[in-house]
Amino acid sequence: MDLFNVISVDETKKILNEAFEEEVYCEDVHIKSALGRIISKDIMASINVPSFRRSTVDGYAVISRDTAGASEAIPAMMKLKGEVIMGAAPLCKIDFPGECVYVPTGGMLPEGCNAVVMIEYTDRLDEETILINSPVAYGDNVVQTGEDIENGEKVLEKGTKLRPYEIGLLSCLGIGNVQVYTKPKIAVISTGDEIVGCDENPKLGQVRDINSYIISSCVLEDGGEPLNFGVIKDSYEDLKKAVDDALNKCDIVLISGGSSVGKKDQTLKVINALEDSTLLAHGISIKPGKPTIIAKAGKKVIFGLPGHPLSCAVVYKVIVNYYINKLTNYNNIDYPVQCKFPINYHNSKGREEYLPVMLERSEDGEIIANPVFSKSGLITGFTKAWGYLKIKKNDEGIKEGQTVYAYKF
Repeated sequence: MDLFNVISVDETKKILNEAFEEEVYCEDVHIKSALGRIISKDIMASINVPSFRRSTVDGYAVISRDTAGASEAIPAMMKLKGEVIMGAAPLCKIDFPGECVYVPTGGMLPEGCNAVVMIEYTDRLDEETILINSPVAYGDNVVQTGEDIENGEKVLEKGTKLRPYEIGLLSCLGIGNVQVYTKPKIAVISTGDEIVGCDENPKLGQVRDINSYIISSCVLEDGGEPLNFGVIKDSYEDLKKAVDDALNKCDIVLISGGSSVGKKDQTLKVINALEDSTLLAHGISIKPGKPTIIAKAGKKVIFGLPGHPLSCAVVYKVIVNYYINKLTNYNNIDYPVQCKFPINYHNSKGREEYLPVMLERSEDGEIIANPVFSKSGLITGFTKAWGYLKIKKNDEGIKEGQTVYAYKF
């Protein structure tokens, strides 16, 4: 493949889909530890929820036709049979027209009734007589058996990421352990003679490592397990050793820096020297992030990310995140914020651009997406940004006042 024979983002994703069919393994975890994990099989309900008819209000269980025409002027007079104790089955039932039973919110309904009158629409005449001041229809203020979840219903699909609400659902169904995908192990390798560790004092001409911290944090955010292999100097031998080690231990290898075609860029040389390796792409029509490498070593993927922090972060967000989700069948859907763009902005055709933006609300309530102009080597390009705009490669740019959609970083 020719170097920098750039391909589109869509073509890149297609290549990943065709080249890799692997999924990570699965494991059982308790739901207390399942937050953010992705389930590896469909979850089916084995019970009805609720398993009994229950009231949605405090009031009186009745036969709905007994309340027809009831009003404050002419209330329906009902005989009180008893009351339902919360958390217990009713000890009485409605046997005849004109009878009622007190039921608390969430309480189980007695046999014979089909509606509940809110207590606010009743008066108690004496210990055995209740006056109904408002009619109810069949099923009013009642949750039927299985109305929320039916026995045998699919409640969660394979690939769902568990939020607190899904975990509550699992608990409701009596599912204490759930099968999830294991967290993908992702190697993080930062390269460059000029790169030093976060705790070191850089000499003139050196810079502290940024990318491994950005990437590792992104991996954690995406449900992966980052393994940091440290900063590797621009040495073929050192990088080859680190990549070999990473391929033995991890599902994905991320190398930041060294993906271009300079004299000291070693990533491509190392990939070509790997056993059973194939170069899939070198150059993506994306701005920022053009000098990106994607390769296959055995059944595993290697991403050579640009060294500049903003470029590295964008390629991770657009390409690497896509592949991580593919491994775990997670169908992530972004819901962008609709905004107005305040200026005219020209786009260089031929590359899909990801423009960092800050959001602010104007005096008339509109959300404005203000562009953050930054060179790809500067860290503040995305620390200031709420998210980014996606500009298609054939678009000329954005006009002042145009409606745009901002995606969160």
